[in-house]
Amino acid sequence: MTYTETLHWMFDQLPMYQRQGQVAFKKDLTNTLALLKQLKNPQENFKSIHVGGTNGKGSVSHMLASVLQTAGYKVGLYTSPHLKDFRERIRIDGEPIPKTDVVEFINEHMDFLEAQKLSFFEMTVGMAFGYFAKEEVDIAIIEVGMGGRLDSTNVITPLLSVITNIGMDHTAILGNTLEEIAGEKAGIIKKNVPVVIGETTAETKRVFKSKAKKEASTIFFAEDMDDPILKTDLGGNYQKSNLKTCLKSLEVLTTLEGWKITKTAIKKGLTEVKSRTQLRGRWEILADEPKLIADTAHNKEGLALVLKQVLEEKYENLHIVLGFVNDKDLDGILPLFPKSANYYFSKPNVQRGMEATDLYYKAKDFSLYGKAFTTVGNALKAAQREAKQKDLIYVGGSTFTVAEIL
Repeated sequence: MTYTETLHWMFDQLPMYQRQGQVAFKKDLTNTLALLKQLKNPQENFKSIHVGGTNGKGSVSHMLASVLQTAGYKVGLYTSPHLKDFRERIRIDGEPIPKTDVVEFINEHMDFLEAQKLSFFEMTVGMAFGYFAKEEVDIAIIEVGMGGRLDSTNVITPLLSVITNIGMDHTAILGNTLEEIAGEKAGIIKKNVPVVIGETTAETKRVFKSKAKKEASTIFFAEDMDDPILKTDLGGNYQKSNLKTCLKSLEVLTTLEGWKITKTAIKKGLTEVKSRTQLRGRWEILADEPKLIADTAHNKEGLALVLKQVLEEKYENLHIVLGFVNDKDLDGILPLFPKSANYYFSKPNVQRGMEATDLYYKAKDFSLYGKAFTTVGNALKAAQREAKQKDLIYVGGSTFTVAEIL
């Protein structure tokens, strides 16, 4: 198969959460463990840091990778979802996995993958771990896909576990309270492996402390740090918390035998995250006059922070291009949006995408008015036609909405 044919096979034949939603979620790690056994357990052949949480885990993962690259280490990076190209999920020192490796992995293991009925995410985890082992990375930053306890990545024993924060997202799968969701996220805490927690509430802190005690894991809270003097090139005021989580994680890592990361490497790595790791979609300014900002925040907690910053911008009129997937809690999310903005409702081009007309009518219930468009691209073009030079256009609501305009 060609690379394109291989991706079609992966996307279309097998369950994939980002397209299909809850039906693609597996209730145990049996399939992942079976695949890794088939691959001769590559996860045992490289060191790792495991990063989970509701918001910020992607940013923290990329920050850590950039700093470790700057410090001279060969760094694997596994993240999800991708924005434009599947290979964004699997990188070494910022370079995506070669197309030939993707094709060879699927061709070599297709019979097993089909017989075992592995999901898209499960096979991608196996592909990443096999690639990192083959290329002999010094360390891999592994981002949790969803939850933690039952996530396909939760088959590693890392040097360090990191949990950024807890919010009400994927409640149909992870639970309806912060404590329940924290319990799922805390599932990545391993016996005698230190854990860094980014942000807590009273409820989640109890859960994390209890789990850490049970696993004899030393626990560190990044929120107890002073505000950092260091800066990152990642946009968005919300990065301040992610930066603290990253710095605390690096501080803990350097206490472990064999890891040397200088202050110079930390400073330089944090200011070169985008160029070293190719991260996109975090408060990304795509144009000026009118200013165009895109951000992948897609749940209540993340959008609250982003919209606060949007409203702090200077502009004459605000235009919002909005698209969601159909399992979001719009009753909790839509009240966050300003009633004074002009809205351009659209459907992200994925199976889970909410119909633009459904979003249009739902938004009217919260006094948010605008027009519905068949595609995100058409919605953006309409916003750009109507926006004046000193206006502001914001695109968001879903990772997939942002992906279509990059």
